[in-house]
Amino acid sequence: MASVRTQIYLTTEQRSRLDALARSQQTSMAALIRQAVDQLLAEEVPDPVTALDATFATMPELEVPERGEWDRG
Repeated sequence: MASVRTQIYLTTEQRSRLDALARSQQTSMAALIRQAVDQLLAEEVPDPVTALDATFATMPELEVPERGEWDRG
């Protein structure tokens, strides 16, 4: 797979911890960052419409007070 060079800024602590992790896993820091990015991008963000459709009418016994009762303090 072709790669695009990308520069990022890390804190000193982030860099040190990534270096140590890369050494312990016998891989490169770049490989660890690519894995982290892949994991982040794989997280599925729910579509609001789909979520609403999936939960619509799941509490049919819920009683909602009349609008006039909302204004009572």
